[in-house]
Amino acid sequence: MAFSLYAATVPSHRQILEAVAALLGKAEAFCAEKGLAPQDIIHARLAEDMQPFAYQVKSTAVHSLGAIEGVRRGVFSPDTAPPPETFAALKARIVETLAALETIEAAEVDSFVGRDMRFVFGERHVDFTAENFLLSFSLPNFYFHAATTYDILRWKGVPIGKRDFMGKLRRKT
Repeated sequence: MAFSLYAATVPSHRQILEAVAALLGKAEAFCAEKGLAPQDIIHARLAEDMQPFAYQVKSTAVHSLGAIEGVRRGVFSPDTAPPPETFAALKARIVETLAALETIEAAEVDSFVGRDMRFVFGERHVDFTAENFLLSFSLPNFYFHAATTYDILRWKGVPIGKRDFMGKLRRKT
């Protein structure tokens, strides 16, 4: 059975990003219900040396659409811009990312196989093939940041469960 690079990446990005969008809605509703300032969640960190919730959400966009855009250019560097500071801005970032992913053609992503790809961070760089970059670097980062987004919300008391993380499954019809 042939399995394409597109099938291994973009549909999973979309599934989890839709779940992240729903998590943002639940987090915002939780703050309103409990009388919490949204910043209590937006700036929350699981550990002092970890990035805050807003960064985790932003990074799901960076390691999905941003990774595809990086492969198009042949180089990917981390997005060092500050993350959005409101639930509305975080939701907008995810909605924009989902809309852009919707336009990506499978043939384009599949054509990346074998292409040279470079990760650059300051003076450091790591060379990959496009498929190894997407599957061994970007996809694990994408899931890490999505899981950390979920974990922060659970830690803060938002009533969510595993199904909220997984989103809508791509079942046989």
